[in-house]
Amino acid sequence: MSRRPGRVFPPTDRKPAPAARPAGTLARRLPWLLLGVLVLAQIGYPLTGDTVRARLTVATVGLGYLLSVSHALLSRGPRTAAALVLVTTGGGLGVELLGVATGVPFGGYHYSGELGPKLAGVPLVIPLAWTWMAWPAWLAAVRLSRPGPGRVVLAAVGLAGWDVFLDPQMVAEGYWSWQDPDPALPGVPEVPVSNYLGWLLFATLLMSLLGPVAGRAARLPNGADPPMYALYLWTYLGSLLAHAVFLGLPASAGWGALAMAVVAGPLAVTLARRRHTRPHTASASAGATDSARAATSAPRTGAPSTGSVPSTTGGDTAASGRTG
Repeated sequence: MSRRPGRVFPPTDRKPAPAARPAGTLARRLPWLLLGVLVLAQIGYPLTGDTVRARLTVATVGLGYLLSVSHALLSRGPRTAAALVLVTTGGGLGVELLGVATGVPFGGYHYSGELGPKLAGVPLVIPLAWTWMAWPAWLAAVRLSRPGPGRVVLAAVGLAGWDVFLDPQMVAEGYWSWQDPDPALPGVPEVPVSNYLGWLLFATLLMSLLGPVAGRAARLPNGADPPMYALYLWTYLGSLLAHAVFLGLPASAGWGALAMAVVAGPLAVTLARRRHTRPHTASASAGATDSARAATSAPRTGAPSTGSVPSTTGGDTAASGRTG
């Protein structure tokens, strides 16, 4: 029988559709972009003064808030992002309103008018700052610890440690002030110790709520989390450098370095170890793959080669050459 001719399709001028962008591209790139803008804004902080510095502070908090919330949304979904806003922004506003009105849990304090519009004495930008640093502190704790009370405490320490840098800096700028700053840390007489204890207490409450409310995705490490690790480590190193060199606050530089190092130190070591072991793991995997390929391609002993198979009788051709 003769071979049936194949079906011929007419030529077409239609161009192939462009390749779709990977679904995770936005989740990977946007946080890094926002982080870069945030770092530039913070670098500019010591170079400005007065009204410009206050406006830059508000803009920096807004960038940090957008960075953390967008990362939560892109990496874990709407539930986690909504929970982050509800627990940390809503909770931050609530505790600030309570603090300004009653002095609980931080001590008596009040805000100046430098940070923009207020609600019942609290600048609207202040709750955003809680969210900005609560998310990277939580993810750092997720990376470093198992689920349970230890993770909650570690995340709370990571968030409260940041305030040991933040409060002396903002008080020095005149953005808020304390009614009775005694007792205070040595070298930082303007901020009472009760403020740091209040931060630690409330941060523990926030972190104990964030995990359950945000869902399972927020309790697991994610491959999109490196920008948040970088944010936490940059905040640590940038604050240390700014206080020690540019802002004339050496005492808060030392206390803040000790406080944030509880989380920043182990996080940096963990990430460095992972980076160091990754090339060795990749080399081992490549070597195993090459060995497997070599074993597969090697001829088997005792098996006839293709050329030694005798042809069938009757002049039959190979199956691939038969016609229908």
